[in-house]
Order: sequence, then C-alpha cells, then structure tokens
Amino acid sequence: MTAPTAGVPTRTPAAVLAAAADAGATVVLSGHVQPDADALGSTLALAEGLRRRGARVTATFPGRPVLPDSLGWLPGAEGLVPSTAVPTSPDVFVSLDAASPGRLGELAALLGDAGTSVVVDHHASNPGFGDVRLVDPTSPATVVLVAGLLDELGVDLDAHLATLLYAGLAADTGSFRFSSTRPDTHELAARLLSTGIDHAAVSQRLFDTAPFGWLRLLSAVAGRAVLEPGVGAGLVWTWSSTAEAGEHGLPGEQLEALVDVVRATAEADVACVLKGQDDGSWSVSLRSRGDTDVARVAMALGGGGHRGAAGFTSHLDREGTVEAIRELLARR
Repeated sequence: MTAPTAGVPTRTPAAVLAAAADAGATVVLSGHVQPDADALGSTLALAEGLRRRGARVTATFPGRPVLPDSLGWLPGAEGLVPSTAVPTSPDVFVSLDAASPGRLGELAALLGDAGTSVVVDHHASNPGFGDVRLVDPTSPATVVLVAGLLDELGVDLDAHLATLLYAGLAADTGSFRFSSTRPDTHELAARLLSTGIDHAAVSQRLFDTAPFGWLRLLSAVAGRAVLEPGVGAGLVWTWSSTAEAGEHGLPGEQLEALVDVVRATAEADVACVLKGQDDGSWSVSLRSRGDTDVARVAMALGGGGHRGAAGFTSHLDREGTVEAIRELLARR
C-alpha cells in the first residue's frame, strides 16, 4: 500500500469515497482500456456499492464501448456508459486496475479535471499517480482491494456484488493457480461463495465458452508459434491481429486469451503474443512461468504489469518488437 507523504494529513480512499457518498457527490469510475474481469468487476462492484451509499455514480471504461461476450453478462454491465458521455468535471474520479495514466486512454484527463482522483490498483509497475491512492502490489487482484473498500464503506456483500468480485478474483489468479494466490485469497473466495453465487457458471462464462471461430483462430496462431529456448530462460512467441480475428468472425478482444494457451509451453519460461491493431501498432502480452520478471521487460518498453504477467504497446514492426524483447530477456 502506498505510504502517506510525511507532514500531509492522510486521506484514505475509503474516507474520500465515504464523504462523497454522504454528500451525494458525482463519482465517475473506470477501469483500463480493453477491460478484463478484474478491471470491470472492480469498477462495477465499487460503483454499485457507492450507489447504495447515496453517491451519484457513472461507470465507464475507455475506448470502444463494446464488451466481449465473456464479460457483457456481468451484473450492472448494462448500465455502463460510453466514455464520451461521462461528466467532464466530477467531484471524484476513481481509476481501477490501471497501472498507469496511459491505461485510462481518453479518461486520463479526469485525473486532473476531477475534484479528487482516487487510484485503486495492484500492479507493481504503478508509478503512484492520482491524488489519493490504494496501490498494493502484493494483492492478487484489484477486486480484493475493492472488497476491503466496500467493507470500510459499510456495504454488505450480496450475490450481486459477490459475482463481480469473484469474476475478477478467479480471472486474475488464474482460477487460483497463480503464485499470487494467498491464504486470505481463498478466505475471500469462501466469503463470496457463501452469498450463494453460482461460481461454476461464472468460471464457465469466463474461461470455457467461446465461438467455434476461436478454434480456427487458435489453430492458425498456435501453428505459427516459434520456440527460442536460448533466449533468456526460453521464449515462445506467436502473433495474430484484429484483422485475422475478424476473418474468423471474432472481435479483436478475443485475442487476449491467446497468451494463456501459449504460456503452457514447458520449454520456455516466457510466453509472448503480439496482437496487431487496426492502427498498425502491436499490443504485446507477456507471461512468465516464474523465473523471469516480465514486468521489467514491459516497463523498459513503455508498458507495465506484474512479475508474471505484463504488457506494452509497440510501434515497431513485428520482428523489431520481438528483437527488443529478446535483447531485454538476454539481460537477466
């Protein structure tokens, strides 16, 4: 958790949000671009909690206002508004699960335009932006921090909120497989399950449901994968693009799941998937099996993330992007 600056009275995120709710203030909440289950679950859960406390809440996310089918079913998602429709000078702006201002896209301006900006995040690469921060790199997911905030706000966790929190928790812990999972992670999961949520249905929608075109895309992308065991502790990489996804009837967001297949390669500690975007850039996902700090690589290339999962955007060509990754992995 970020320590308060010496000599400055502490304003905790919970205190700021409680005051905003008590005053019926305007609060805008947003996760990062191309939100995942943790970003969206955090945003929707905290938005609902603040709404119950009396705040005037607007929940949104940057970029194209379309969610993938794997997330569009989350409770409250139907109430999300496009980023172009949010108040331009809210009393409070809350950034959730965004590792840097750049991850907020066009909404980053609200960090300065809002009366107070609150940042809630768990990425180790977070540089410490916003007026009031709850940044805990040891937390396995941002929804864990949101659960704590809801407790401080006196909001009871019911099945609605628990579904949102469980979705983010299951996603960011890899269904509790990743090393970030702690004893209290399971304790929170048990608490959420006790509300009566259908956790099997949540997991099926998040991880085990995809259109048939996904199999075609996966076959093509896996078929062009390259294994380079001599790079660092081993590198496996492949690529695709939003255009290729479209050829299989899939939205570009479907590319996000590719890296979780590629990372299973036993001979490589680092998995990399390059996802070509419509503007010619590459959105790069990096994953580590444990020996390599991929956040170090991503941060050196303008991105960020966690030791085991990170990413960045590249404006080099495909081979130039991979070569930049090779060079950094060689500096272990």
